[in-house]
This record gives sequence, structure tokens and C-alpha cells, in this order.
Amino acid sequence: MKTLLLILLTLPALPLAADDAEWTPVADAAKAQGIVIPGRTVDCFHHGVRKEWGYAAPQQDTFLVLHPKMDRTNAPLYVVLHSAGHEVISCIKCTTTVGNHDIYRSPDDFYALYVDCGANRGDWWWGGMHAKDEGLIKRNSGGDPMPVERRVIDCVKWVIRTYAIDPNRVYLCGNSMGGSGTLGIGMRNGDVFAAIKANVPAGIEHVSNRMYFPPKTVPENVKLPEPPVAVDYSAPNDGWSFGHERFYKAMNDRKYALYAYWGPFGHANNSAAIMQINDLINSFDWLNVKKNEAYAVFSNASANSRIPWPDNLKETAPGQLNAFFRWKNLSDAKDKLELSLFLVSATDLKTTFAIPKEESADVSLRRIQNLPVKPGASFKWTFGAAKGEAKADAEGVITIPRLTIAAEPATLTVSVR
Repeated sequence: MKTLLLILLTLPALPLAADDAEWTPVADAAKAQGIVIPGRTVDCFHHGVRKEWGYAAPQQDTFLVLHPKMDRTNAPLYVVLHSAGHEVISCIKCTTTVGNHDIYRSPDDFYALYVDCGANRGDWWWGGMHAKDEGLIKRNSGGDPMPVERRVIDCVKWVIRTYAIDPNRVYLCGNSMGGSGTLGIGMRNGDVFAAIKANVPAGIEHVSNRMYFPPKTVPENVKLPEPPVAVDYSAPNDGWSFGHERFYKAMNDRKYALYAYWGPFGHANNSAAIMQINDLINSFDWLNVKKNEAYAVFSNASANSRIPWPDNLKETAPGQLNAFFRWKNLSDAKDKLELSLFLVSATDLKTTFAIPKEESADVSLRRIQNLPVKPGASFKWTFGAAKGEAKADAEGVITIPRLTIAAEPATLTVSVR
């Protein structure tokens, strides 16, 4: 608590929302003392609602902030959304036991934020949507975020300000219901989250509605932020994974970055047990993606596994989408953008999967920082010995079709004419 008070006292000049005087989380030292995470300090806060969230009645909520083992400024932030079987206290206590909802456990050098949706009935991350409940789907469908979603984002922004978090390294994850919330809240808020990771998300209706996935279309008056890089692992023998083929197709067709893994591990949360079936789930370093750096999106990849949804739910073989692609930023200037593209090698990744020697994919570039790319603008590109010209799409996204990528890195250079 002394560290927190020092932080609060040294940040009077930070920009605050217009009504922060009416909505200020209050420290709850007594409640925090009952939570013991070895080597790490836990701060507990409770708060009421902001009218902008749209709750029908007042309520009280709690969130927890876990310090890194050694306090630091400009640290990354690991945001956790718990499952329907938990609330915020039981969620953070899971992190003391390996194998117990492993995705809840943050790296030792990160701050972590644990938000609660167990205190108030019906206030769930997914908005209550599931394919088998038509009433809840109707009530919570559409593109407008529910009050709980607005609450999560404001809590994240408050923690970023209060703890001097690196705003370019904020990550969202969750299990089951929290996985559904991770997709639905995370994809819609790419201006907040650098990357997101969903462990057996309980449904894809939430993200499909908030992102206006087909058969919907994005309204002309809605501008979606550049999306985060997304990681998803689900099981075809898990009823909650219903509709994953629609989610995968929408992500691919929209040119959104997705690393997807599956296998018959059911609605599991033990990483070691899942990795016995699909050892790729932790292979992509999602916690090093930065919001202020361009990244590559790989679509229609040649080495993708056959998706088991919806017709092969008894498939026992594990599978993947885009699992072996990697990129590295080289330069992002006003005259050109350069990224190194390559496949992970068998030396760097030990896996039961056969890593291809080369793989082709359409490559799109997102979160470009400096290269001025307007919708419909022409650009030139080179990739090894290949070169060409094309035009950005109606959203200004650059895509180079059918690049062949190998373990040996090659530089993709893009310049605007």
C-alpha cells in the first residue's frame, strides 16, 4: 500500500476523465490483506458506477492490482477476465497453484489487473450470449458494448494512469466466460490492448456481434480501432466452442491477426494437460507484441490444418492456423516500412507438429505508424527477389498476396508511390 500511495501522490498532473471526481476507485486494505501471492503485493479497490456505463441501477464492484515482484515504472499490464465459476478473489488465488487456470497467472515482471463480474447477477463479460439461449442473444446482440464492457475498459485505463503502465504493452486474457469476454472486449478495443489470448472461450457470439462479423457489416458511422493480435485455443469436443468456424473465417476475411490452436482437450484450463494434446498453445510470444509497432497478418495460409468445425467435432488430431509465422519490425518511416518475415524453425520450437520448410500466405500490414497509407492509395513492395505494385483497400489496409515464407528471414519492404 505504501507503494500505491506514493504512486498516487506523484501523479497529480495525469489527465483524468471529466467525471473522475465522481468515480474514483477506493483502496480496500483490509480485503487485500486476505490475499497472499508469494513475493508480490496485491492492492484491492472497490468502486461504484459511472452513468456513461449505462447500468440500470447502482452497484459496487471490486478489482485487484497485482504488483510485479520488483516494482518498476513503465511496466506492462496483464488483464485477466475470470470464468463463470469464479469471482475476482478466487480467480487471483488460482495463480498460486500450477495447473489451476494457468492463463490467470501473469509474468513476474508485469503488473496484473483482475476485474470482477461475480458480484452482480447477470453482469457477465459475454453479455450473456450463447447459441442455445435466444433470449440473451437478442438482449445483448449488436455492436453497442454492454455496461460491463465499458466498466472493464475504464478500470484498465485507470490502472494504466495510476500505476504508470506502458500504454503500448497492455494485454487481455481470460478463460471460458472470460475467454468470450477477451474476444468480445479485446477485439473491439485494439486502441487499448496490444494482444489478447482466449483459453477455451465460451462462445464466439460476443465477438461476432461487437465486431459486426457476417452476416452483419460494419456501419458507415462506426470506426473500429486497429485490432489486437489474437490467440485462441479451443476444443471441438467442447460444446462452448460452437461456431468457431465462423469466427475463424471472419478473422481471416477481415485480415485480422489470429493464431489458433485446437484439439480434443475439452473445456480445459490446465496448460500442461492441454499441451499434451496440442503443444503449440504457448508457442507464440503474444506478450511481446506492442501497440505502437506495425505487425503482419497472415491469411489463407497453405499449411493451415483442416478446421474440424462444424462437421468433424470428433476429430482427434490437433490443429492450427498460422502457428508457424513470425515477423520482426526493421523500420517504420514516412518513406518506407520494412518487416522481416519468417517461419519459426524446429531449432526454436519443439513440437509434435511438422513445421513446413516454406509456407505461402497473403500478408497484410496493420498498425503502421509512419508510412502514410490512404484508402485506395497505390504502393510498391519487394520481398526477396519478388516485387510488385498494388493498392490499399477501402480501409487503407495493405495486402500482398501469396508470399512464400521460409525459415530464412526475408525482408518485406513497402513504399507509397
